[in-house]
Amino acid sequence: MQDWIIMGEWLEFAVRWLHVITAIAWIGSSFYFIALDLGLHRDRRLESGADGEQWQVHGGGFYHIQKYLVAPERMPDDLVWFKWESYSTWLSGFALLVLVYYLGADLYLIDPQVRALAPWQAIAISLASLAAGWVLYDRLCRSRLGHHPTALMVVLYVILVALAWFYTQVFSGRAALLHLGAVTATIMSANVFMVIIPNQKIVVADLIAGRRPDPEYGRIAKLRSTHNNYLTLPVIFMMLSNHYPLAFATEYNWIIASLVFLMGVTIRHWFNTRHARKGSPTWTWFVTALLFLALIWLSTALLRGSGDDSAAIPGSALRFAAAPQFEDVESIVLGRCSMCHAAEPVQEGFVAPPRGVMLDTPARIAIHAREIYLQAGVTHAMPPANISFIEPEERALIRDWYRAAIARDSAGGA
Repeated sequence: MQDWIIMGEWLEFAVRWLHVITAIAWIGSSFYFIALDLGLHRDRRLESGADGEQWQVHGGGFYHIQKYLVAPERMPDDLVWFKWESYSTWLSGFALLVLVYYLGADLYLIDPQVRALAPWQAIAISLASLAAGWVLYDRLCRSRLGHHPTALMVVLYVILVALAWFYTQVFSGRAALLHLGAVTATIMSANVFMVIIPNQKIVVADLIAGRRPDPEYGRIAKLRSTHNNYLTLPVIFMMLSNHYPLAFATEYNWIIASLVFLMGVTIRHWFNTRHARKGSPTWTWFVTALLFLALIWLSTALLRGSGDDSAAIPGSALRFAAAPQFEDVESIVLGRCSMCHAAEPVQEGFVAPPRGVMLDTPARIAIHAREIYLQAGVTHAMPPANISFIEPEERALIRDWYRAAIARDSAGGA
């Protein structure tokens, strides 16, 4: 069984690595083309009939780039479509969601102090929310609001705030912020898959057939592309938030998430304005700084779950509490780990438990058995630099305890 656990960790690592690589490719190409489009010189009469052009230098070479508002007179045979970066990012991200949050629902997705859900219920809520978020967003864009971009953005922001609050009422803080990022990323990728690329293909088909394309397809694609532009930075924050308990494990985590979306707007507005050569709106950085200070202030709220949660221990963790040598492992963890992994850490330099993991009660130790086994038993990742001087014999005892619990469970024991 332990071999499968190790393989599962490496599978998660591989999928996470793939997700990061594809996300970099998607975000990088997206930011590049946004900057390119905004920076095009459109005040020049070009013999080619292009809408604008720009000269760039990179990697020791010069590039002459032209953009056609609709398309050139003759479609090239080697037209490159920028779409797989988006698709691969979403697919790898969803795979990671399954591996970490669905298969580890008791540990990462569910917080009994927030709502006592069965794993299948939490997973169902997750899947339904991802689908519902896209359907609601798409219908709003197709409504009359789609012709009033500013009003639409305000309505969408209100919905994002409501979603942030909703997720914190059903999931753990870590899962709540992650899902807010996931539903936003689903909208962004679906924009590419279901709107932007199909509209571009219609335009290409019309040109090949000699028909004049309907400019409405371009307007719609531009609207969705603009939304993706302003949503990118907040999504990155949400996907990284699970490393920062001061963001996800506080009473006001949903407000923190809501303010992050505003920060994404102010930062992107500065870049977009600069790329369009319309000045340098320094006020955006002032607003961003104020929003960030508000995040810091909100993050000082008391961490959720500071009391004894022994009654809330999930059934899947009982086997570890009942396994032989649990009392010995409990003593090791309390002595070697709880100075950092507590509601109020006593280790210098920590104001919150790393990654929100608390190991200061028997219940919490049982709940985090797998992490203890991997981080302090199989590997020497914890404690960092072995700051609490955990002995090799103690690591061996942790391994024996965990494997014994797994073996008893596999054999149908208590």
